[in-house]
Amino acid sequence: MKSLDLKKFVLIITVVMIPGLIISQELNCNVQISAQKIQGSNRQVFETMQRDIYEFMNSTVWTNHVYSYAERIDCNILINLTDQLSADEFRGTIQVQLRRPVYNTTYNTTLLNFIDNNFQFRYVEFQPLEFDPTVHRTNLISVLAYYTYIILGFDYDSFSAQGGNEFFQMAEKIVTNAQNAPEPGWKPYDGSRNRNRYWLIKNILDKEYEGLRKFMYEYNINGLDRMESRLSEARTSMVESLRLVQEVYRRKPDPFMYYLQIVMESKSDELVNIFSEAFPEEKSRVVQILTEIDPSNKAKYERITAANVP
Repeated sequence: MKSLDLKKFVLIITVVMIPGLIISQELNCNVQISAQKIQGSNRQVFETMQRDIYEFMNSTVWTNHVYSYAERIDCNILINLTDQLSADEFRGTIQVQLRRPVYNTTYNTTLLNFIDNNFQFRYVEFQPLEFDPTVHRTNLISVLAYYTYIILGFDYDSFSAQGGNEFFQMAEKIVTNAQNAPEPGWKPYDGSRNRNRYWLIKNILDKEYEGLRKFMYEYNINGLDRMESRLSEARTSMVESLRLVQEVYRRKPDPFMYYLQIVMESKSDELVNIFSEAFPEEKSRVVQILTEIDPSNKAKYERITAANVP
């Protein structure tokens, strides 16, 4: 073996063997595809599709940031196919889930857990999936890339104030590139009650709703990340962070505000668990805020005051 080849070999072995090594890939994304509702089809294509999407999500370099293996972002993409429209065209839903580790604990908090019901795409088996930020190649690639940048934006916003800007701007660019796409979800009038990809990124980048992004930062950094060492102060900070959401809601109350709904859907159960053990006065304050900004979950939040006083 030539000396140069030997050096390359040693480098490859080092990359494989050293734990915590710096790598380029940002995501640790689990991908699942369910096609139980599609009958009489070649089942192998769904296995290949799942493998291709997994490789696309986890092997594409999405940023110019440096990650170690342990720093990769844990997320899930769950695709439920309901219809096969042609040999290579499918329709269904895509569920996006994102978790974030809480400082000095083994607990992972949910940042995202929602379903996009307007997912239609073409998939040709063994055709490479390659993302180009300047064009809309296929709907499958654009939807996956869009939600990758939504995931990155939410994750970065939870660690630094407005930290997700560059990623949300990339998601906005993908929406712009897809305006002529025939598939639904990219245009203002697609879907019902403004629940689509266009309105989600529009809300996120709208200054009117900036308080929601501040909430994501304050709630996690000064709330959850301090619960292990300063429980009482952490809960107080969480109540104050919820006031940021309340201010947004009061200034522009919109029962169909997609961004706020997504945030509250990811946090509602956690908030009930945390504040069920709070003091009565704190319980009352937080329930008042939560039932105002998220009235659809009023019965859930009322369980906080029904819980026993610590």
